Amino acid sequence: MSDSKTRKARLTLAGLGILTVGVLVGGGVTAAMVLGDDSSGGRPSPKPTATPSNPSSSQQSEMTPDKARKLELQVPTGQKDGLSTGFSDGPVGAISTAVYFWEEYAFLDDQKARQQLEAIVSPDADGYVDEQISEVRKLRENTGLPPSGGTPAGVTFSTTVNAVRPTSLDKTGKVVQIWINYDRYATNTDGSPDDEPLKDQTIDLILKQQDGTWKLTNEPEYRKKRSFARAYFPDSHVSWQDGWRQVRHAD
Repeated sequence: MSDSKTRKARLTLAGLGILTVGVLVGGGVTAAMVLGDDSSGGRPSPKPTATPSNPSSSQQSEMTPDKARKLELQVPTGQKDGLSTGFSDGPVGAISTAVYFWEEYAFLDDQKARQQLEAIVSPDADGYVDEQISEVRKLRENTGLPPSGGTPAGVTFSTTVNAVRPTSLDKTGKVVQIWINYDRYATNTDGSPDDEPLKDQTIDLILKQQDGTWKLTNEPEYRKKRSFARAYFPDSHVSWQDGWRQVRHAD
């Protein structure tokens, strides 16, 4: 694929909003309540200390995603069907599943994408895998590629998740919606770095705990609980209050 087609591919990704695999969630529990004690990745949380209400409220109103401690993702214990596996059934496990999936997803390779989706999509989400493969093939056609095939030789893409905004869709915490803010980069056929990456992209996923793992779903009973997240800005207290949290992979 020529450099012009590489650039067109990047632009098309933004235009199509590829694989908006979940939908928006409505009126759910906020990030702080979703994460609870699990936000430290399994480490016990320190006991709260008594502080005056006014200073505490002031600190919270001034907090931003880039000032707060980043949410540390869990370390996967294995790889299967092109995806990292072995995350816990808690909220950080759900977030880790979503982040790793999105960073590993083969959005321009319909055969590998099908393998990944069949492994992670809930069997209750009828037709969901085929819908997403159709989107991958449309993307390929819009970039001048055959509808079916792999990523063009010599061109590589990488996805980096910056922040997440988790929300619980039920009282059990076993069904969650996760907004993801990410950047996507391409490396051209000559090995040169991407000079026009896709920055500050946003998608969302719905996951539910099923058979001991987190599965993607688009079931109507969860889709109807949709709402929009506020825009993510790392230095915005509004983004923090809306539930956006920066993430990082464990060292």
